[in-house]
Amino acid sequence: MQQDSPFLHRHSLKFISIFAQSVDCVTCDKMVSFIYFFSSLLAGLDSDESYEGLSEASFKDAKGFDCSTQKNNGSVRHENGIKKHRSSLPAPMFSRNTVSVWSILKKCIGLELSKITMPIVFNEPLSFLQRISEYMEHTYLINRACSLSNSLERMQAVAAFAVSAVASQWDRTGKPFNPLLGETYELVREDQGFRLISEQVSHHPPVSAFHAESLSGDFIFHGSIYPKLKFWGKSVEAEPKGTITLELLKHNEAYTWSNPYCCVHNIILGKLWIEQYGTVEIVNHRTGEKCVLNFKPCGMFGKELHKVEGYIQNRNKKKLRAIYGKWTECMWSVDPQAYEDHKKSEKKGDNKTKKNKTENDEADDMPEVLETVSVVPGSTLLWRIESRPAHSAMMYNFTNFAVSLNELEPGMESILAPTDCRFRPDIRAMENGNIDEASRQKERLEEKQRAARKERAKRDEEWRTRWFQKGTNPYTNSEEWIYTGGYFDRNYQNLPDIY
Repeated sequence: MQQDSPFLHRHSLKFISIFAQSVDCVTCDKMVSFIYFFSSLLAGLDSDESYEGLSEASFKDAKGFDCSTQKNNGSVRHENGIKKHRSSLPAPMFSRNTVSVWSILKKCIGLELSKITMPIVFNEPLSFLQRISEYMEHTYLINRACSLSNSLERMQAVAAFAVSAVASQWDRTGKPFNPLLGETYELVREDQGFRLISEQVSHHPPVSAFHAESLSGDFIFHGSIYPKLKFWGKSVEAEPKGTITLELLKHNEAYTWSNPYCCVHNIILGKLWIEQYGTVEIVNHRTGEKCVLNFKPCGMFGKELHKVEGYIQNRNKKKLRAIYGKWTECMWSVDPQAYEDHKKSEKKGDNKTKKNKTENDEADDMPEVLETVSVVPGSTLLWRIESRPAHSAMMYNFTNFAVSLNELEPGMESILAPTDCRFRPDIRAMENGNIDEASRQKERLEEKQRAARKERAKRDEEWRTRWFQKGTNPYTNSEEWIYTGGYFDRNYQNLPDIY
């Protein structure tokens, strides 16, 4: 099913209206979550949200979340000479319980979901471009790969990085703001040794391109994201199309891969929950080594939920190391034979405890979350997720890294491009707790973008990207938006006025 199918939009909304009128026992929060999930997915955003799931990191609310110390977006703190980033948002998130569900539904009848502007309360105060930058949260794994002399060890570090890049998606119930055409985001983190630039290069279909590079010249990390979506009745599946490339310059190596599928369950009935599954093949184009990772689907008994396992193999397909763990928790490496022996012993135990389970048309119950990975003796830890802030649940379940992404420090206004996400007034207003102003600004920006598109059509003008151009990935020969350079020269003349 194509994501822009009018049939899907019309009939899905017809069902929604009938469902909303006939089921009066569904909580407002549940119905609202279904609407924003479905609409954001069909609009072409990454399916990276979940709802009310139990995080494996078990993040609990802090009793006294004090926002008063965070009102100044421009505060800069230093500790031992290292710049410290903020640890909380200026204001806690809004409750979605007060939203009138039917007031939204009755306006949707006969319309396409992708054309509907959803209330801003369903968002989180980040742009999708900023969400992409969360790939870089565990940059230390890339730096580790750069420092290793053995290609097998480098592949282990790269595999851990590829898994860690999707870890922040767990428990994120807020939809990021759709980037405006021409919107950019710059992130420079001297403490982690990289800088990144991203740009929204297409609006229909939505395509976001990014380019990150080491401050010491050790690596380049780049790609473009354009998800494809399918509706399966009880769930929505997103395939994150686009190749991700990591180049380790000192080793003259390039690694490529694509992210796993993402599925949101129970969009009609039951509690929404998320899983990621599919095969991720990481290729070292110089040595021919591959790491083939299987993001396991939940399965009938739920034991496989969040599990990742696979092998690193040489160009002759000989298994060199086994990689295993959970994308929500940690990843380990061990000798392949030891891993296979361990799996056999576990399987014997499972056969004694399995219970029968039948398929039905009701909600897909979320399996019980097991918080530990069974570690095989002799394993080496590759990566472990960091704890989120104690008050993360009051901050859209942001990680520490995500909390800092929209921070506007003193002096930034004169350095950043005027198209940077940090200058978006709707995101800034929402972050500061002014939901009414955020909603007004969001509507104004969307209308301004539509007017600009109509004006270009009248003049028969095509949109021109500034920092990226369409090209070919030299390692995979697939189409990709390639960074043309020059952003950090700070020449921002002739940039569009999008805000």
